[in-house]
Amino acid sequence: MTKKLSHRYETLRLILGDQLNSKHSWFSKKENGVLYVLMEVKQESEYVKHHIQKIVGFFASMREFAGQLESKGHHVYYLKINDKNNKQTFDENLDAIIKEFSVKKFEYQLPDEYRLDRQLKKYCDGLKIDHQVYDTEHFYTQRDELKDMFKARAQYRMEHFYRVMRRKHDVLMNNDKPEGGDWNYDKLNRERYDDNIKVPVLPDLKNNVSGVLQDIQKAQLLNFGFIDAERFTWPVNRTQSRKLLRHFITHCLPHFGTYQDAMDSRHNVLFHSRLSFALNTKQLSPAEVIEAAVSEWKERKKEISLPQVEGFVRQILGWREYMRGVYWAQMPEYESMNFFSHNAKLPEFYWTGETRMNCMHHAIRQSLQTAYAHHIQRLMITGNFALLAGIHPDEVDAWYLGVYIDAVQWVEITNTRGMSQYADGGIVGSKPYVSSAQYISKMSNYCDDCYYKKSVKTGDRACPFNSLYWHFYERNRELLQKNPRVGMMYRVLDKLKDKDRILEQAETYLENIENL
Repeated sequence: MTKKLSHRYETLRLILGDQLNSKHSWFSKKENGVLYVLMEVKQESEYVKHHIQKIVGFFASMREFAGQLESKGHHVYYLKINDKNNKQTFDENLDAIIKEFSVKKFEYQLPDEYRLDRQLKKYCDGLKIDHQVYDTEHFYTQRDELKDMFKARAQYRMEHFYRVMRRKHDVLMNNDKPEGGDWNYDKLNRERYDDNIKVPVLPDLKNNVSGVLQDIQKAQLLNFGFIDAERFTWPVNRTQSRKLLRHFITHCLPHFGTYQDAMDSRHNVLFHSRLSFALNTKQLSPAEVIEAAVSEWKERKKEISLPQVEGFVRQILGWREYMRGVYWAQMPEYESMNFFSHNAKLPEFYWTGETRMNCMHHAIRQSLQTAYAHHIQRLMITGNFALLAGIHPDEVDAWYLGVYIDAVQWVEITNTRGMSQYADGGIVGSKPYVSSAQYISKMSNYCDDCYYKKSVKTGDRACPFNSLYWHFYERNRELLQKNPRVGMMYRVLDKLKDKDRILEQAETYLENIENL
């Protein structure tokens, strides 16, 4: 950065790109002997092919954070991607900085990704100076909390975890009972979007990230996707993150729960918060986000019903913390799980959106243009198709990890390989989340102007989701038919009069998948 650095520092503190927590105790006081280090490195930019908005978002946020630290009197050493002395890996850069400033102690915060956790532990094992690791002070839970909670239980289940978290942190509780008498209002959170309800316009964050983009282009980092560098829509500092939070609880929360599963080709976001990037970079904490939503509900109960705020709380205090717990309980084995032994390649249209399936076309095109899709688009459109088509989980993981701006492995892989692809065999979800066109039509307008016919199972224009749905169950019969949550589907499948034709239709589609 711009502030002149001294020749010696007692302590070097590393800050990773997803550790931009200005409220961390590290920053509670200025310490002249401490040097904070942030770095843009190819190691982190190219371990998977990332959406250009994701790389820009992280670099822009890191630069903003470094500038804020410096403005508050902290000493900051920032390596940009094209700096001549940037060796492009954490280890080599740290060695050089430690030597340059005669550092006597190395400190870092617990990484959220397993690979970085192991890398930094190994790095410290080889250090000849002292080192210390700190908590990120971000999550409600500790890494091993879920694993310890379920030691005496046969299976992990989010609902049990969620109730424990509600009680422990006194969120939406009335003494020891859940607010309103029910723990979960998910059944009220499944409505198709009502055209009569106005969708709020996203706030203009007025971000021009052209300089960051130019640096990335000069470095020739692997990337894909679209970006409007003069009007970047993601928050790159805490002020913007809080502005986005205020927008959500003011304008979107009154309808969030009801329509959180809805999809509409005219509205990419609907009533979703788009706070996941700010949360995952730690510009916002889950506690402050939940407290803001609950406080807003308490003040506006006539406008915001309990199911709206409970649905939002469940996403963060329940699902987000649960995914992290599963990640640390199951890694590293989790990233190689492939319950169905799927091995097909991801179709090329995942990178272009060029398909006649309107739901896939829209969800993929939106993802490529905005680096965003909400959870049902990810689960029941792109994820659903990948599972029905038998795509290898590694291929699916790489796409989700690269395409979405909020995708960091601890939350991406458990949602993708677990919830979406059922590759973990039921650790995260109790059944595979697959559907035919019937569900997609119920929850969206995607089928209205599609080339394929949503109610047809066989023939030239039969919706691929319909035949692939039954083909999935047929080919995985031995693995699934004893699952009590899907047993009924086999009874339906075996009674289909045109079962053979449907399975043949699916085979034809799989053989010609690139042409769908």
